[in-house]
Amino acid sequence: MKVLLIGSGGREHALAWKLAQSPKLTKLFAAPGNPGIGEHAELVTLDVDDQTAVLDFCRSEGIDFVVVGPEAPLVAGLADLLRDAGIATFGPSAAAAQLEGSKGFTKDLCARYGIPTGAYQRFTDADAAKAYVRDQGAPIVIKADGLAAGKGVTVAMTVEEALDAVDDCFSGAFGAAGAEVVVEAFLDGEEASFFCLSDGKTALALATAQDHKRVGDGDTGPNTGGMGAYSPAPVMTPDMVERTMTEIIEPTIRGMSEMSHPFTGVFFAGLMITEKGPELIEYNVRFGDPECQVLMMRLKSDLLPLLHAAATGRLDQVSAEWSDDVALTVVMASKGYPGSYDKNTPIGPLPKTADDAKIFHAGTALKDGELVATGGRVLNVTATGGSVAEAQAKAYALVDQVSWENGFCRRDIGWRALDRG
Repeated sequence: MKVLLIGSGGREHALAWKLAQSPKLTKLFAAPGNPGIGEHAELVTLDVDDQTAVLDFCRSEGIDFVVVGPEAPLVAGLADLLRDAGIATFGPSAAAAQLEGSKGFTKDLCARYGIPTGAYQRFTDADAAKAYVRDQGAPIVIKADGLAAGKGVTVAMTVEEALDAVDDCFSGAFGAAGAEVVVEAFLDGEEASFFCLSDGKTALALATAQDHKRVGDGDTGPNTGGMGAYSPAPVMTPDMVERTMTEIIEPTIRGMSEMSHPFTGVFFAGLMITEKGPELIEYNVRFGDPECQVLMMRLKSDLLPLLHAAATGRLDQVSAEWSDDVALTVVMASKGYPGSYDKNTPIGPLPKTADDAKIFHAGTALKDGELVATGGRVLNVTATGGSVAEAQAKAYALVDQVSWENGFCRRDIGWRALDRG
């Protein structure tokens, strides 16, 4: 199979690394990619927002299969265009991608199909949203309805903080994403990430992970796109996985099909494990970042046929095998992230890695032959081990070998699992 991978982040580097191992692969292209992805794929200078250009490239190169990494092209309908042209594509239609593209759409789906989630209201008016906040009190959660690159969510511990978050959304801090706001109940419990492939009818559960959203140690400071992750998540016991499938995933697949938006691709369910069981915080319609990195390190099966089966309605014919090892990744970010930060800061030659460790590139570029940091989240330093403690020790030992003056990271990734003993 000739494959085109869309995207340029750490998630896509992990996917490229795993896809490149497939004996079924004849050629892997990536657009636009990054220097790490370039080790496994031929990089293509394509504007992935220009859907016609992507389709033209697929036709000229005889691409058999397209894997779409990030959410924005999916919400914009890239998968629809490619599928209509007869090209197998991993990723949902624009209609199905509303599960991530509109928080309100997902909340309404949950209400309609009895999927456990926090109580909520949708608002297009700031005064009405604020009145609801004052009535409900804090803690409370404020979300920009649309895509905001992981930054449109405020878990407000005070009413004042919630009112400020409402103002941020309606003042345009998140662009069009904040034109509508969802205000929802604060769920108390432990967060987990659950991944599941779907071909519109069949579901194939993948592994679990736990992300670390806040920028500082001990889960302090503002939310980010994710500062680290590990897999599996101990809170996701076999019973909790089964309940997630029957109470959340399966009703979603059924509901989307009934609404004529059959979902093909990967569900990334952000869960809160409360006293009542698993409750849905939100859906994403692509692999998590940085969760994808730890999932790919643990996946023993060939990734390519799994994704292709999801894209072509044959998921009932495949299965996924996982390593019992723990995988843990530490995100190295530019100082200042998630606020403003310097770009093009130099990174020294990266340390050599063995089979049980890998550094995935997230926001890097080559400038005059030198590796530089171009994004907020820049490197994903990843390792596996027989326990969380072992994987964590290996990952941080590798972090300490990275020479990058403008970089920082959390030093406690995996702390919840370690606290469990």
